[in-house]
Amino acid sequence: MKDEKTKFFTEIKNNIKKEIKDKGIGSLSKILENFRETYIKEISKFGIKDTEQSWKPFKGNLLEEIILENIFVEVEKAGLKALKGNKLEKEESKLNECLSKVKRSLVVDYGKFGMHLPDADVIIFNPEECKALAVISSKSTLRERVAQTGYWFLKLKSSRLTKKIKVFFITLDEDGDLVVKHPAKKGRAIAEIDTDGTFVITSKTIEESSKVKKFEKFLEEIEKLKS
Repeated sequence: MKDEKTKFFTEIKNNIKKEIKDKGIGSLSKILENFRETYIKEISKFGIKDTEQSWKPFKGNLLEEIILENIFVEVEKAGLKALKGNKLEKEESKLNECLSKVKRSLVVDYGKFGMHLPDADVIIFNPEECKALAVISSKSTLRERVAQTGYWFLKLKSSRLTKKIKVFFITLDEDGDLVVKHPAKKGRAIAEIDTDGTFVITSKTIEESSKVKKFEKFLEEIEKLKS
């Protein structure tokens, strides 16, 4: 049963990625919605009762994976490295020397309450200096994470040791909070003021600004990180 479940996850991931390759990443939200029904129907065969609740983390993890895969080539071209944020949550003794330095370059000091990593799905770092350059949070909708991303933006900017680290947010914006610039919804306001850039994976039209753009333009930001 466990092997069959693993096989199912692998197959549906591969099918989704194939669709993205055929239709473009801008169609990701629609592609995921099309596969949602198949996922919910099939996952119930493995004894999962709350199929909708099972879909949400699957979708979230897949979104992180897709983003990492899509930026990986450009990150490598720029001479940088990217990894999932949870990789740095290990004890330093379990990290290599470079990743240990990356972790230390990113932590936020809470005084007597210790040093803590900001919440990030992806971290981009300079492998030569072993320093964090950017953190990326990703969610299907703004409501799930944008305020939290804004919080970490303010915390990182408040320290001279971390103020140069860029804080980016990548989203499908399935609720349409980013579509209109003026009058701005709360999520759009946070994205404009309390992030270094918010990028939307969509095929729809949005009112772009210097801070809020379509995902395709995120690749331009990667090259800027090294300068």
